[in-house]
Amino acid sequence: MSAHITVANTNVDMPVKEGTIGPSVIDIGKLYGQTGMFTYDPGFTSTASCESKITYIDGDEGILLYRGYPIEQLALNGDFLETCYLLLYGELPTAAQKADFDYRITRHTMVHEQMMRFFQGFRRDAHPMAVLTASVGALSAFYHDSTDISDPTQRMIASMRMIAKIPTLAAMAYKYSIGQPFVYPMNSLDYTSNFLRMCFAVPCEEYKVNPIVSRALDRIFILHADHEQNASTSTVRLAGSSGANPFACIAAGVACLWGPAHGGANEAALKMLQEIGSVDRIPEYIARAKDKNDPFRLMGFGHRVYKNYDPRAKIMQKTTHEVLSELGIKDDPLLDVAMELERIALSDEYFIEKKLYPNIDFYSGITLKAMGFPTSMFTVLFALARTVGWIAQWKEMIEDPSQRIGRPRQLYIGERQRDYVALNQR
Repeated sequence: MSAHITVANTNVDMPVKEGTIGPSVIDIGKLYGQTGMFTYDPGFTSTASCESKITYIDGDEGILLYRGYPIEQLALNGDFLETCYLLLYGELPTAAQKADFDYRITRHTMVHEQMMRFFQGFRRDAHPMAVLTASVGALSAFYHDSTDISDPTQRMIASMRMIAKIPTLAAMAYKYSIGQPFVYPMNSLDYTSNFLRMCFAVPCEEYKVNPIVSRALDRIFILHADHEQNASTSTVRLAGSSGANPFACIAAGVACLWGPAHGGANEAALKMLQEIGSVDRIPEYIARAKDKNDPFRLMGFGHRVYKNYDPRAKIMQKTTHEVLSELGIKDDPLLDVAMELERIALSDEYFIEKKLYPNIDFYSGITLKAMGFPTSMFTVLFALARTVGWIAQWKEMIEDPSQRIGRPRQLYIGERQRDYVALNQR
């Protein structure tokens, strides 16, 4: 099968590639050589930059698959480390494989002690994402025995280290931002419970992990683990295509995720709820959202990819209500606003017609706030969860023999060639 393209008086046939599911693609690799033209696709929204076996999204049908498994099944039945194993290796682990994987991740959670002094170089009010971006990049200075990307063993060790150490670094970034001492990881706890303890325990008293909260956060990690070729994943792949070490590539992904249009969406949703302030002001903001001439937009509703209901949001809705019920939070005006907005969005014909359903950012922001995380930590938690997806995508790219260094083209609209004029003649 091929696509017939006519450019001026030149006719060319471009091969068509078919995936296992989803739309086919036209391979335009030889278009410039045959026609002298490139394609123009701002944002690459109609361009497949790679072949991948990891994640599949059907936005029209509201489907998200990790290695072929529906996100709903993984989030409700498994745990985060099982999802990590699946994304990295392509199959769900056996009981023995999972026990071994969990053991190896748990035994890699500590970071080099000199990292403690590294943190002291930041201002006390530094944003946790700034701290995380820098500290992840700094891992390559501490673990240069796993930066040779041509060595499969070193790639594996680097992957394990990233998944294991990101929670420790994230918790350290949080503790530093609030002026509390760092808490070392504890090997007797599971991945997510360990992270909660590192965030909320203090040396002067015992900390007991709430299993409902731990399970809810673990589920949030699963839901955020990967999401196809989004901005941060594409950044990791682009950085990796140059041969950069894996720690540098993941640091690039963290930096990209920091953008409010990407990883900061749940923080933006919570800020919107704070702007609304109280339930009695909701009608005013709903009217503004419906007014095409008003710049106000409801954050946390609808999704660029999902034109139907975000499948992750369905799970997060249930998880949010479980956490709020477990923690007994009843007198929080912000949560009252959120729950009323949710009710309106699921019943108002305007929202239903435009498919502006609450998305995962809407629910995750509420849930993380209820757990005690400040909004500045929301994107850090997103980065923690997404690290395994970035690593899986990076690993797949490195092992793909057809992959070349990323080099997008451009449509130049600047000045034509002109001659230099001496300074005294201008």
